[in-house]
Amino acid sequence: MIPKSIRVPRLTLVVTTAALAAALLAACSDDAESPVATTPPISLGDAAAGDDGDRTKPLVDGGFVSPDGGLIRADRFVTTVVRFTPGDCAGFGAGEMPDVVLGPPVGAGSLKGSFDVVSLGIGGEIVVSFEPNAIVDGPGPDFIVFENAFYAGGNSAQPAADPGEVSVSEDGVTWKTYECTPGTEAPYGKCAGWHPVYSAPGNGISPVDPATAGGEAYDLAELGIARARFVRIRDRSNATCEGQPKPDNIGFDLDAIAAINAERP
Repeated sequence: MIPKSIRVPRLTLVVTTAALAAALLAACSDDAESPVATTPPISLGDAAAGDDGDRTKPLVDGGFVSPDGGLIRADRFVTTVVRFTPGDCAGFGAGEMPDVVLGPPVGAGSLKGSFDVVSLGIGGEIVVSFEPNAIVDGPGPDFIVFENAFYAGGNSAQPAADPGEVSVSEDGVTWKTYECTPGTEAPYGKCAGWHPVYSAPGNGISPVDPATAGGEAYDLAELGIARARFVRIRDRSNATCEGQPKPDNIGFDLDAIAAINAERP
């Protein structure tokens, strides 16, 4: 959840009212087994987005500069937002979709959360793709999910967290899910969204190094699969949607997803 004291700019409506209404209604349905269409990225809603300084992620020769001076392929990160089904009190960052979740994370460290995110809302969901690339099972963790958790008062035992359930799929039809049964306090097990993000463009921390990047790392072998092109995140936070006007920054906040082991390295 993003701090609510942010002053935000007005953004342009990018879909029709009917399309947004349909997306909001879809948040109440279970489409875990529905096909995923490989359509161009879309942005839902006219929600506001905040700013916390320089969030640029410059592309260089089709990739992003790595700490060692080399390049990390752009398709080692999310390439397409396939479906965004916002829940109640969602919308922060939606006006910047899909760019806000493409490319590497923009981590803010352990004491504050990044604003380079989209808020899913209560029970909200996002499905993203790495096409034409894919995550593959390799040594150790295979991909990392980055949210914007931080440690309240610097206490690692008290993360300001919005847990999310992570699922993966090869075809967008059959999904495998990492167990996420969040309680009211850490640790949150295989849920995403409770470890700070340290990697950010230009800070020398690789977004594909699970030992230093932050976020939550996942191994495809734990689910018994060898390859995945799609990742789905569902909000499983214990947040409530209260206030008038309603906030637009509740629930899991997706920053980025990075493939550690990729089909096209």
